[in-house]
Amino acid sequence: MIVKGGTIRLRIAAAILASLFLSALPTGRVLADGYRLGVMDKLNIKVAEWQTAQGAVRDWTSLDGQYAVGPSGDISLPFLGQLPAKGKTTADIAAEIGEGLQQKFGLPDRPAASVEIAEYRPFFVSGDVENPGRYPYMPGLTVLKAVSLAGGMRHSSDNGGSSTRNFINARGNYQAMIAQRDALLAMRARLVAEAEGKDTIDFPKQVRDSPDAQRLMANETAFKAARQQTLDVQLKQLAELKTLLQKEVTTLGQKMVTQSKQIDLSRKDLSNVDKLAQRGLAVNQRILTLQENTADLEGKLLDMETKSLQAKQEISKTDQDAANLQNGRTAEIAQDRQQAETNLQMIDMKLGMYRDLMVEAVTDDPQAANSAGSENLASLSYSIVRETDGKAGQIPATEDTQVLPGDVIKVVMTVPATGSN
Repeated sequence: MIVKGGTIRLRIAAAILASLFLSALPTGRVLADGYRLGVMDKLNIKVAEWQTAQGAVRDWTSLDGQYAVGPSGDISLPFLGQLPAKGKTTADIAAEIGEGLQQKFGLPDRPAASVEIAEYRPFFVSGDVENPGRYPYMPGLTVLKAVSLAGGMRHSSDNGGSSTRNFINARGNYQAMIAQRDALLAMRARLVAEAEGKDTIDFPKQVRDSPDAQRLMANETAFKAARQQTLDVQLKQLAELKTLLQKEVTTLGQKMVTQSKQIDLSRKDLSNVDKLAQRGLAVNQRILTLQENTADLEGKLLDMETKSLQAKQEISKTDQDAANLQNGRTAEIAQDRQQAETNLQMIDMKLGMYRDLMVEAVTDDPQAANSAGSENLASLSYSIVRETDGKAGQIPATEDTQVLPGDVIKVVMTVPATGSN
C-alpha cells in the first residue's frame, strides 16, 4: 500500500499547529494555574479549528476579542450566548467554548480556544492612605506595593512631615523596583542558558539572595523546561514525518524497479507478436492489446516517479521546517534578551531616582528615615477583605502579604499622642 506524503504531512502539521497554538498561551507563572475568575476580569479569547477533512486551519475571527466578566459572573459570546465564568479557570472556559461550538454546529473536530487574562479585576485600598480607591491589579503585588500605589501613608497633621512621607513613598517604590529587577535578572539568566544550550540555569547572586529567590528560580526553571519540551515535540514530529517520507521513497523505488521489468517484458512480447503478425501468424487485436498494456505500465511508472519526486520535495521541506523552528527559537531568545537588557537599564535608572529621593528626604529632615521605621511615627496595621467561595472575609496582613485581584486592603494608622515614646 502506497502512503501519500501529503496526507501524512497534513496530519503531522495539525499536531504542530496545535502545539504552536498552545505554546502561545500565557504561562501563568505569576498567579497559580488555578486562578478563579471573578467579576470585572477581562479575557482575551481566540478560537481556531483544525479541519481534518480539508487539511486546513479555520480561524473563528467572529469570536476573537476581549470579553469582560459581567456583574452576573457571565461572559457574552457570539453563537454561545451567556457563558458562566465566575469561579472558573481560563482552562475551564477554553474547554467549554470548544465543546459548545462543536455541539452547536455539529463539528467533527472540536475547535481549540485560547483564553488568557487580559486584565485582572482591580483591587481596592481604603483607610489611612494618601489616595484611597480602585487600582489595576499587577501580578506579584504585595500590601507594601499596593500602599505605595495609593500614595503611601496619609500624612498626619499631628505627627510626621512631608519628608517622612516622601521617604516612605520612595522606599516603597524602590523595593518594588528591586523585585522587578530580580525577576528580570532571573529571566535573563534563563535566556542565557537557553542561548548557550545549558541544562541548568546559573542564577546571579542578586537572585539567589532575593527574598523571593525560590519562587523566581523555580518559575524560570519550569518555564525553560516547558519551552524546551515544546521545541523537542515539534522537532520529533518533523523527524517522524521525514522518516515516513524516506520509507515512502524507498518503497516507490522498489516498485519502480519491478514496474520497469514488467515494461521490458511487455515490450518483448509486443516485439515477438509484431514479428508473427508480419508473417500472418498473429492478429492485429493481439498487437493492440499489448500496446495498451505497455502504455498503461509506462503511465504507472511515470506516476510512481512523480510521487517519489514529491516525497523527496516534502523531505526537503521538512528539513527546512526543522531549521526554521531552531532559527526561530534562537531569534526569539535573542530578542527577549535584548528586551530584558533594556528593561534592566530602565529599572536601574528608576532605582537611582528613588535612591536620590530617599537621600533628599533625609537631607531635608535627618529624622525622616528613623521616623519612617519608628513605632513613634504611627502604629500601622493591615487587613485584607477577600471573597472566598462567594463569601467575604477579613484576614490580617503584613507588608509582604500577597494581594489578589478583587482584594480590599484596609490600612489603619494610629498616631500616638504628643509626648509618647
